[in-house]
Amino acid sequence: MQVMLEKLRSLLGPDAVIQEPSALADVARCTTGVQRSIVAVVFPRDRDQVVSVVRLAGEYNVPLFPVSTGRNWGYGTSNPLIDGCIVVNLSRMNRIVEPPDAATGLVTIEPGVTQGDLSKYLEEHRLPFLVPTTGAGPTVSIMGNALERGHGLTPIADHLSAVTSIEAVLPDGSLYRSPLAAMEASSGGRAFRWGIGPYVDGLFSQGSFGIVTKMTLALARRPESIKVFLFGIKADAALEQAVSSVQEVLRTLPGVVGGINVMNAHRVLALAAPYPDNQLGPEGVISPPVLEKLMAAYRIRPWTVFGTLYGTKRIVAAAQKEIGRIVSPLASGLMFVSPRMANSLHRYIGTAPFFRDRIGGKLAALSSSLALVSGRPNQTALPLAYWKSGRTVDRSAPLDPARDGCGLIWYVPAVEMKPEAVRRFTEMIGSVMPRLGFEPLITLISVSEQCFLATVPVLFALASAEQRDAARRCHFALLNEGARQGFLPYRVDVGSMSWLMERAPEHWQLVSKLKQALDPKGIISPGRYAPVLAKRDQHS
Repeated sequence: MQVMLEKLRSLLGPDAVIQEPSALADVARCTTGVQRSIVAVVFPRDRDQVVSVVRLAGEYNVPLFPVSTGRNWGYGTSNPLIDGCIVVNLSRMNRIVEPPDAATGLVTIEPGVTQGDLSKYLEEHRLPFLVPTTGAGPTVSIMGNALERGHGLTPIADHLSAVTSIEAVLPDGSLYRSPLAAMEASSGGRAFRWGIGPYVDGLFSQGSFGIVTKMTLALARRPESIKVFLFGIKADAALEQAVSSVQEVLRTLPGVVGGINVMNAHRVLALAAPYPDNQLGPEGVISPPVLEKLMAAYRIRPWTVFGTLYGTKRIVAAAQKEIGRIVSPLASGLMFVSPRMANSLHRYIGTAPFFRDRIGGKLAALSSSLALVSGRPNQTALPLAYWKSGRTVDRSAPLDPARDGCGLIWYVPAVEMKPEAVRRFTEMIGSVMPRLGFEPLITLISVSEQCFLATVPVLFALASAEQRDAARRCHFALLNEGARQGFLPYRVDVGSMSWLMERAPEHWQLVSKLKQALDPKGIISPGRYAPVLAKRDQHS
């Protein structure tokens, strides 16, 4: 191993290979409570250096775990699935290789390009496109999120669907390029995601078949008008009606409405107010009477619906009327807000202590959320990870939940957009989590008129071993009960991959055959969305 690391220092430079125990402990910090033993972290600067790293790893039988920036909050940050890996951190590969094309919006980037990097580039060059934002903050990788099948807040909400071609280094050190790009397509081929022949690019999404070093993706164009619509649902009993209304909005206004979020009171409270740890019930969670009191104080309804309109001013104005017609029977306080209006309201409320104390937090979140849906990355959603950490959040400083000791594991199942299914799902969350001592925070995010992706954070005190164990038990309880009722996750964290391997055996058998053929030594991300291959013999 040491011989290999010395060769890596020679190839990459001494500052690009980190082996000090304290530095490795920092890399292994993770909001999920999982921590692996990492051999070293290497920082290649270009594709050729990645090739050299992969070939050396194959020669010495050392597993690699590539990360874009290592900020995969709630899923594992930079932690591999097994001990003994070298983490390949691609954050220094941060070039915008081909700037956004003025006609198509296609941009080619390296894995280290963050939401903040692209936002700065677009602003400096006055380009009319939206960054594919998420709630993870400005410092996270655009490519990493797309490869994890992440969803965001701008018109192209499914980030993998925007990817049109990739370049990757395979486990033997050879190069893969999407077929039309490999044929030097320049007049349309670069824009056609499916290419020709078997769709191989998909293997690199939630896969362990290579290290992606370059990606072309389409950016949404900034429209003339952006507005959010926001309303509360007066009673929990109206949830089914709300689901039907959301579905009707999506069917009536395709291409105009972005993703629609349906959030329960706990989730909105986490964005608007400090955690009331001195008002908990016997199970260690907020009791129903206290929740009712807090909802009244912060003017929070049992459910809140938040969506975005994109288009010309005339189209958005017409869409507002349609939404009003559809949701008026159940909506409480329906609002349509532009970014400028939200900023003005936030400034005004800040000068009035009575309103600031009651709704200032909600308006601050609304103003920041409008920036996100306008394609401007920020940290508005990150304080959620801190809600039960006991830490005071300084929103003006860069937030890092792993560094700051926040406990967070995501449970993210797909839920059919049927009123009965949504009710069953919310009742499941409301039963499992409080019984195990965790707050039931729920957001349902529309990804089509057929499906929600739910995001349910298991929040806990990371410093407590007891809390870490309880959080993992809660997460497995959600996975198991969800699977029993048909709510399966679209992503899992590093501590739940073995749970996943026990399901869909036909699928994982095929993945295992592909892995064996392309990566027989198990060099790239062993165990990541694939069964772990036979153990290797490392040599020094």
